[in-house]
Amino acid sequence: MSNPQNLQQGRALAQMFADMADLQQQQAVLQQQQAVLHQRQMQMLLNLLPQSGAAANPLHLELSPEDHRRRFRGCRMGPQEGPSAFAQQLLYDAGRWLHPGPTQGEAQLLEAVVLEQFVEGLPREMADWVKCRKPPNLQAAVRLAEEHLAARTENPRRSQPGEVLAATGAVPGSLVAAQTQGQVREQCGDLGHFQQECQEDAMEVQQVYSVTGMSTPNFGRGGMYSVLDLPSISEKGKRKSELEFGEWQPSPKRQDNCAAGSQSETKILSDVKDIMRRVSERLHGRDKLSAFLKDKIEDLETEKRHLVGVFGRTGAGKSSLINAIMNKEGLLPSGSVSACTSVMIKVEATNGSKYEAHIEFITKEDWENEVQSLKLALEEDDDDDDGGNDDCLDPDGKLSALYGEEWKEKSTHSLMDNKYFRDIPEFLKPKIKILESDSAEGLSEEFVRYTRSESNETEEVKRWYWPLVKCVTVKVPDNDFLDHVTLVDLPGNGDFNRSRDQMWKEFIASCSTVWIVTEMTRAASEREAWDILEGASSLLGNGGECQQIHFICTKSDHEKPDDINKVKKAVMKEFKKRKTITNHFSEDSFQVFTVSSKEFLKGENVNPDVNEILKLKEILKNLNDAHSETSNYVSGAHGILSLIQGAKSREVVEQKNEVCAVLEGNLSIQLNRVKKAIEDITKAFEQHLCDGVEKSQNLCERKLKSFLYPSKTSGGAFHMTLKFAVRNDGIQKPKKGKRKDLNMILASCLTESIDEKFRKTFPNDLRCGNFNGAIDAFSLSTDSLIEKYKNVELQLTFLQTEEKKMKTKLNKIILTQKKWIYNSLTETIKNNMKGCYEEAAAFEKKGTLKRMRDTIERHVESKMDMFEEAKNAMLEQLNDLKETVLRTLEETMEDSIEHSLKTEACSLPDVLEDLEMVKKHCDELNGDQDEKKNS
Repeated sequence: MSNPQNLQQGRALAQMFADMADLQQQQAVLQQQQAVLHQRQMQMLLNLLPQSGAAANPLHLELSPEDHRRRFRGCRMGPQEGPSAFAQQLLYDAGRWLHPGPTQGEAQLLEAVVLEQFVEGLPREMADWVKCRKPPNLQAAVRLAEEHLAARTENPRRSQPGEVLAATGAVPGSLVAAQTQGQVREQCGDLGHFQQECQEDAMEVQQVYSVTGMSTPNFGRGGMYSVLDLPSISEKGKRKSELEFGEWQPSPKRQDNCAAGSQSETKILSDVKDIMRRVSERLHGRDKLSAFLKDKIEDLETEKRHLVGVFGRTGAGKSSLINAIMNKEGLLPSGSVSACTSVMIKVEATNGSKYEAHIEFITKEDWENEVQSLKLALEEDDDDDDGGNDDCLDPDGKLSALYGEEWKEKSTHSLMDNKYFRDIPEFLKPKIKILESDSAEGLSEEFVRYTRSESNETEEVKRWYWPLVKCVTVKVPDNDFLDHVTLVDLPGNGDFNRSRDQMWKEFIASCSTVWIVTEMTRAASEREAWDILEGASSLLGNGGECQQIHFICTKSDHEKPDDINKVKKAVMKEFKKRKTITNHFSEDSFQVFTVSSKEFLKGENVNPDVNEILKLKEILKNLNDAHSETSNYVSGAHGILSLIQGAKSREVVEQKNEVCAVLEGNLSIQLNRVKKAIEDITKAFEQHLCDGVEKSQNLCERKLKSFLYPSKTSGGAFHMTLKFAVRNDGIQKPKKGKRKDLNMILASCLTESIDEKFRKTFPNDLRCGNFNGAIDAFSLSTDSLIEKYKNVELQLTFLQTEEKKMKTKLNKIILTQKKWIYNSLTETIKNNMKGCYEEAAAFEKKGTLKRMRDTIERHVESKMDMFEEAKNAMLEQLNDLKETVLRTLEETMEDSIEHSLKTEACSLPDVLEDLEMVKKHCDELNGDQDEKKNS
């Protein structure tokens, strides 16, 4: 007889299987319904595709998938175009580019691609608003865009300055000033929604907008208050352009404080960008020439910012100097604080009205690795019989700053508990933390704990977060000389943390000017300042792009002119004795200044011959004004418009053919000249490097011993220093003094053999010309051809501007690649040494110091061929650079000749008025530059 309990369980199991079958059937029906719904949604948008396709291709030309891809990626919603029509055009081009199959998955993939491009192609304010609402599909995005457009159309009134739009009448997503002081709103954009209520986490950078005391809002198109993105502070220091779609304008306060020249250039650049955007929209891109022109407009370049690196020991007056330069006494913390030497601080201008600090953190993984390394070093030091160096256990006080005394008793895993980072959730994301204030002093009080430590005068435990910070960017309003210049307060020796050290190296290699700050009373004799400059000279000079070194003597309070002159002469004399520095920099690139920041801020003793802060400000102003963003863009735009207008003429075929023949002959001759110049230079480098290889092999043992057996250092004290070096690929970063890199020491005979030749071949001042001027001498002689062939003057004008733009581009490529070429010598040595570093780092317990030294010495003795390998690697990179230069010259100019003189245009817009306007701007800028040169 069956057990009743078993029967009951069997029935329950059968019912469960039946329920599961019903559920699966319901899910299948639901999926089918969703597929049908998705198909209907797509069909609603595709219904008008035949019409839009015909409209976009009136001549019914057969376009390739690549043509459709170009059109798709370059498509932007025009001022007279609605979101629905814009989406239809994108679907049309995407469909003919990607050719999706009949499956639902491929249709969804197509929609995802179109949705992304749709949002990116909307005007800035509309795109921000749509992004914040995270539309699930293209139809929802179109609906949101149309709602935004409708709200904007219904309320076109421009608010008066100081008037805040009512929440009921504002554009969806626009900023609305709160009446409660101090309230802020988050990136999500919901009306009446403030920070404490916001749950959105859509952006990598948390964007916080303050509405306290807003009296002069910026107005976008249609008079509405526009949402402005905070500028990007990503990798290489560039900020995003706010000029796209012509919505951004400097605030009235900002304009009033700008110099007349800067104001004019800003307006010119904005006008020309707006012209080129409109011209690009009128180019259909369906024939070869139109697509070429659209690409050229997209490629119009703007230059990166100039970096001015500020070095100096703690207490030398770096922060006070920057405050005086900015005329903001409390901007950077200084005085009675214990400065942190690890955090890099960038200072630049902002177009907003608030002071801002953007704080970028290292990753939690990086911090865990660093803590683990420091803890491991502590354990090894306790076990080692040679004794240790307490400074190396927590070399910059990082662990004590963040954890107090707790770090000594807890494991690395315990120190990663989120309770230690509760006040900085951005570190855990990771995100960029943004602080802002109405005053420089208010901002300084907020971000001081992210840059250094103060002594605790109370019993309250306070955490200092600078050990977790990678970089702080301070943005200052109402500044007329940091639009294109960034001041960077840099530690002298890099950092033990790899990500911070890598950023330090990138900043060093990108500085166009360097300030070495030291106290006047010991300027010529202070070892640390000269050690910093010597340690970084190869990274700044041949391995970087620094053009000027300014040695700035601070605290020149009430000094007499005669004493100041003596100090300057003593510093210059010391500079000439430092061969490590003079290998990379000439006397002309080294200047000495004396300043008193304290007196300048008080308005006392501002005699420019004694207190030279005004001279430094003038240097920054000239550097800012010399930035060629506007002239490069306007010149390129003038050339493109010249080609468009010239290509409309069809009566000069014979002249075009004749000019083509001349240009192609000139191109061949010029390419051969450049090739020969580079090959001759490469042969000279080969000879210098052969001498360097011989010296390296002869002096290698002596140089290695100077690193492994430093004078005036006991074995116990050196044990942990060497341990840190082998764990860091051979680089010592002492708390004070010169940064030492064993790889650079071993490669020094190679680098010294080419330093002078390298500096002349690849000058950091691009006006001197790379490859002894061979690139700048390249010319197709378009000036003389314009005089002879007036009927193709516009096409030749385009070729002229393309030649200039191409040489500018090439010089930038060379400036970047020459750093890699020079540093390849050290990198090859480092790659050969990595094996012994890893082996030496693994040693523990007794006798570690001796075993590390023996391992390194044996390895170097067995790797004498690494110097020859380094020579060959550099010569190979020089050859690669030659090929890049020749290929760029040939392909760029051949392509430009082909499209300007051999390609027939199907239909191009008339741009005569635009051409005349841009030419006028071009002449204005050239006139200003001529005046500056003559002044």
